[in-house]
This record gives sequence, structure tokens and C-alpha cells, in this order.
Amino acid sequence: MMASHRPANHYCVSRPVYSKKAFDEDNDRQIPESRSFREKLSASSKCSSSRAKQVLKGLFPILDWLLQYPTKQWLPSDVISGVSTGLVCCLQGLAYALLVSVGPVYGLYAAFFPILTYFFLGTSRHLSVGPFPVTCLMVGSVVLTLAPDEEFMRPGNESMVNGTLLESESMEVDISAREAQRIVVASTMTVLIGLFQLGMGVFHVGFLVRYLSDPLVGGFTTAAAVHVLISQLKMVLSVPTHSHNGFFSLAYVLSDVFRNIKQTNVADLVAGLLTIVTVMAVKEINAKFQNRIPVPIPIEVIVTVVATGISYAVDLNSRYGASIVHSIPRGFVPAQFPNIELFGEIVGSSFSTAVVGYAVSVSVAKVYAAKHDYKIDGNQELIAFGISNIFCGCFSGFVATTALSRTAIQESTGGKTQVAGLISALMVLIVIVAVGPLLQPLQKSVLAGIVIANLKGMFMQICDVPILWRQNRTDCFIWVFTCISCIVLGLDVGLLTGVVFELGTVVVRSQFPTCSTLGNVPGTDIYRNFKDYKNINEIPGIKIFKCNSPIYFANIDYFKEQLRATVGFDAVRVFKKRNKALKKIHKLIKKGKLKITENGLVPVAPLGVDNEAFESEQDPEQVEGGAQQEVEDGPRQEIEVEVQVDWTSSLPVNVTVPKVNIHSLVMDFSAVSFLDMMSAKSLRLVIKEFIRIGVSVYIAGCDDDTVRRMEALCFFDDVVTRDLLFLTVHDAILFIKLEDSNGKISDPMVDKISQMQDDKEPLPFTEDEDRIETYDNQHLAIHGLSN
Repeated sequence: MMASHRPANHYCVSRPVYSKKAFDEDNDRQIPESRSFREKLSASSKCSSSRAKQVLKGLFPILDWLLQYPTKQWLPSDVISGVSTGLVCCLQGLAYALLVSVGPVYGLYAAFFPILTYFFLGTSRHLSVGPFPVTCLMVGSVVLTLAPDEEFMRPGNESMVNGTLLESESMEVDISAREAQRIVVASTMTVLIGLFQLGMGVFHVGFLVRYLSDPLVGGFTTAAAVHVLISQLKMVLSVPTHSHNGFFSLAYVLSDVFRNIKQTNVADLVAGLLTIVTVMAVKEINAKFQNRIPVPIPIEVIVTVVATGISYAVDLNSRYGASIVHSIPRGFVPAQFPNIELFGEIVGSSFSTAVVGYAVSVSVAKVYAAKHDYKIDGNQELIAFGISNIFCGCFSGFVATTALSRTAIQESTGGKTQVAGLISALMVLIVIVAVGPLLQPLQKSVLAGIVIANLKGMFMQICDVPILWRQNRTDCFIWVFTCISCIVLGLDVGLLTGVVFELGTVVVRSQFPTCSTLGNVPGTDIYRNFKDYKNINEIPGIKIFKCNSPIYFANIDYFKEQLRATVGFDAVRVFKKRNKALKKIHKLIKKGKLKITENGLVPVAPLGVDNEAFESEQDPEQVEGGAQQEVEDGPRQEIEVEVQVDWTSSLPVNVTVPKVNIHSLVMDFSAVSFLDMMSAKSLRLVIKEFIRIGVSVYIAGCDDDTVRRMEALCFFDDVVTRDLLFLTVHDAILFIKLEDSNGKISDPMVDKISQMQDDKEPLPFTEDEDRIETYDNQHLAIHGLSN
């Protein structure tokens, strides 16, 4: 058996027993300075040369590093990184345009314009800005909703029969009109996304993204990968499907795919499958030998060039009916303003996409900022992406954020700053103005295969589920619930549902916090939960209660329940039972059936005569004639006699009074970060309920901010004073022991009453005490109002 090892180091501290009030007086507590809104606004509006320089650098982070850019050391690396990343950007731009349901050339615009503005405004030196499959799919779902194929149907081509011109009864899609409307929807939504991000950055509300926890984002992106896979499946198979969006859209798409599975184009299927296998295999090689290969193999570029050459040489479109890109025009389209009339229909989806895009980009940026030892400004990132998306949307691009795979390439190939991003934008520009038309024979199934191959990282997040189950099941439930919600309900509604569920788990955990009864480790000032340790002693006559949560309106009921379970009695019930017993005792004294001796109350009823005190427990005032006895010798003299009632012994009346085995209660508030108005009011009443039955209450470990909040909520009064606050639990315990040794703590088992010979004497407990409002009475009052 292994011998236990005790710590060899000891320390001894000698200091006074501190209440909060005494500690503040001894250490000259400083009252924090409070400034009015006008003073704060005036201070923030002051202008100086240093402040102007700071604001300018904050708005344009490029000024902070460009002037110190070591050209000889960093420029060659940035050029190599920019060329490598730019080739990937071109191919991913073409491929992700399929997710938005617009022409491939618009994917090139989305891979070009955002980089230009982010170069000046962004704080990350390694992000590769451009399309991301999740946000592209979210935009694409809105595009398909507002511009479905059914709205662009027109009669088919005319035909000649026996020299007679006939109109075909079949209908076909007006592709040019549909394409124009879809790009209007996509670009308008991109501008609105940018406006949301810009507004969030200006008003410093980037903290909203903190509500997207890692498990929630993991479940969401995995569900998005499922959506992307299903949406690209029809491209790989080249089968016709209807446009579906919203609840159970994946089921409908799969139904269409399997219904038309016999129309699969073999040429597209083979090209798509070969692309998926090849890209995934080479990416595995790049990852495995990343330390040996100076530059990752640009497999997407190689596959695209080879596939384009084969399609052009064999003429797959004409001979085998393969679906190809067809048109990639050179140059740019003129800038156009968004269609403001669409804002009302896309505002919800735009906001959720803005939040998701920002969350993805900032999470990736923080990874590389920590790796290379620089800081990311979250609000400035919002401004940078907001302006980038507005700029991109005005030039017919769609939403831009970042992708981990692209950023990894930019960083692993030696990228040091956003100069690499600018070089990658130059590569995209070359494709737009020169190389683009050469890619027109490229099969769409190849682009779909590239998209699917890049989903591996998202699907691998499923491996996190068993880990989360072992580490924290609540996080596991968040992951699974968000994933299933997004798959079934759609990405936007599913994300909202996941956030609500996540916040619900936080509310539930704070509504039912962990509460414990503490005991003392002998010979130390350490207090721990009884359930966790064996060598813990309970201090006689004292209960120590700890709540590990803020106390607010939603958990105050649970707090009171746990407190009652800890002390072992209900203070309100004890008070009412004692009051009832005293009323009966007082009645018997008036009737002469009890007399007062040195040994306490002694019944004087003869043997064989029933004692009325042992009748049913009804109120003595309700007993007929109970208060109307007359005295033959005239009115009685008012005589006060002090009587002690020992509540631990049997009483001369048939009233069961709960036992109170403590004289002091210490509440450890070291883990309580705040109180609200309702909880402060209820807590004050709880303390008064204990005090009126002789139990002293102390609060230990309160933070200064919590005390200030108590003062603001008028928590303290003549009964509940600041004297009950102590610095630590040990201070409170030592204070209680000192008071007990000095005889200043009264026995909680003893109450005093007065014998009044007059029939109209006051009750032992006043009506005001009896009517002290409790939280339970508030519930009764609310119930009464509803009737």
C-alpha cells in the first residue's frame, strides 16, 4: 500500500478576525469614481495628435506593419505564398459559385475584390480572404428561394411538321433571366451582410459571436458539410432536381436525385469521382509530408487543367452530353447598387450569415495570431469584412470570409503578411482578364468534386462527439442537437435553434446550481464539501452553506429549497408553529391551568380532567368563548412574568414544533457574482426569517462588486446590516466562536413570553412580525390576482 505524503511546507498567518466592515476601515476602501454619460462622452471625444494617430492605425492596421516591412526577408516568401494561394483561390472561387447557384465567373469576383479592402483594413496577416462553402451555401439557399427555376419557365423551341410551324408544348428555363436575377439576389444579400458586419464593428458588438461556442460551431459546420455534399451530388451525377429550401429540404433533394438516378451522365460521374479520390489522396500526401515538401502540391490546379484538356480534346459536351461551365467572360461587369426592395425578405438570413462568416474568420485568425505572436482586433475584423463584403457585392460578387484550408496554404508556404494575399488577388485577376475563357470546357462535376474533397475536415469533426461525451455531456448535446437541427430545419433556422438550445443549457445550469454543505478541515482555515472528503468536521451549532452560481430571479426558489435542506428545517414553519404553541400556552396561563415555577411551566389540572391544551391544533382565538372569561374580583392586574420555553423538550400543548439544532448560519458567497432585485429582496427576507427564530446569519466571501450591488438594491436595513458580511468563511466562524465564548449568542431554543392578567394583553409575537412578507406569500398573492 502506498504511503500517503503530506505537504512538507507550512505557513502561519496572524491577523485580526475581519468582518467586511472592519476590513474596509482598516485598509481605507476606495469608492470607485462614477462618471456621468456626458463626462464619458467628453473624455472619448477629446482629440490630440497621439489619439488621432492611434485611431488612424486602428482603422488602417496596414500602417502598423507596412512601414516596417522587411522587403528582402519577407517579400520572396510572400510572393511564393501568394502564387500558391492564388491558384487555389481561383479554383475554389469557380467551385463555390455552384453553391451560390450563380455562374462560375462570379466566384472569381468573390475571390478578388474582398482581398483588396482587407489588405488595408484587416488585422490578421495570414487570413486568405474569399469564399467559404458554409456561407456560400447559406447565400445559395436564399437565392434558390427567391429565384427558383419555376419563375423563369418559357415555352420551348418551335418546330416544323409537314411544312407547318408548330409551337412546342414543352417548357424550358430562361437561363439568362434566371442568372441575372440570381446574381442580383446574391449581391444584394452580400451587401446587407456587409452592412450588418460594419454596424456590429462600429458599435462594438462583436461579443455576440461569443454565443457561438465551439460545440455549436462544430455541429453547425458538420451539418453544413452535409448540405454541401447533397447539393453537389446532383452535379456529380448530372441529374435534374427541383429547387428546395427550408424544412426537410435535404430529403426532398435526395428524393429527386434517386427518382432521376437513371438519367445519370456517366462521363460526369466518372470525372467527379476521379476528382474526389485524386484530390483527397494528394491532400493526404501534402499533410503527411508537409515538412519535406517545400510547397504543397496544387492538386486542384492540376486536376482542373487536366480535366479541362480532356474535355476539350474529347468534346465531352457534344459527344457524351457532359455538363460544362460553358461561359467565363473576360473582364468585370459594371458596378451596380443592390436591390433595396429585397432587404425585407433576406434580413434574417443575412444577419445569421454575417455572424457565421465573422465567427469562422475570427476563429481561424486567432489560431494563426497566437502561433505568430500578434493580436487580433475583433471589432476591426468586423469593419474589415463588412466593407469588403459591401465592396464585393457592388461588383456582383458574393459573400467572403475565409477558409482554413486556403489560410493553411498561405501560411505553410511562407506567407508573412497580407502582401501574400495581394499577390493571390493578382493571380485571380490574371484568370479574370485572360485565362478564364480557357476553362470553359471544364466539367461542372469536376468543380463539384473539388468542393466535396475539401469537406473532409468538416466531416472529421464527427470524431469530436465521443470526446465531448466523455468530457462534458452538455457540450455533446449542444453539438448533436445543433447538427440535427441544421440538417432537418435548414442552416439559418437550425443555427437559431442551436443558439436557443445552447442558451437554454446555460439557463438550466444556472437555475439549478450546485449547492453544498461545507465542513472544516481540522486545524486549518480550509472548508470543503462534506460529500467530497472524509476528514471533514462539522462545527456544532453552525451550518455553512455554499451556492456556486449567481443568484437571480430564476434560481432563488431553488436556492431556498437547498438552504432548507441544508439546515434541516423551514424557518417560516418553525416561526408559525412556535407562535401557535405560545398562543395556546398563554391561554392556559390565563385560565390558570398552567403555572410558572423555577422549573418552567407546570400543569395544574387535576388527574382525570382533560387538559384543553391537548385538543385539536386550531387557533385559540377561534375557540368559542376563549377570550371572554370574566373575573369575579374585577379586572386582573397586569403582571409581567418572564417565562422560558425550552423548544427541545416536550411542550404542555399538542403542537409539534420543528427542532432547530443550530444557532448560526454562514452562507459562502465566494462564487456568487451578482444578485438581481428579486433575489436580493427574497434573500433579505430569508435572513430575517432565520433571525426571528434566533438563528444568526452571516455572509462570507462577497466580492466588492457584489457588495456594491447589494447596496444599490437596498439590501441592508436595520435588521440585515453590513455587520453580517465577513471576509472569509473562517473569519465568520472565528467571530461566531468568540461571541459564543463571551456568552453573547442567545440560546435559540429559548423564547420569552409575558403573563398578562388583563384579557386584552398583546400576543407574544406582534402582528407585524407575523405578517413579514415571504417569497411563498408572494406566490399566493399572484395566484389570488389570477382568480
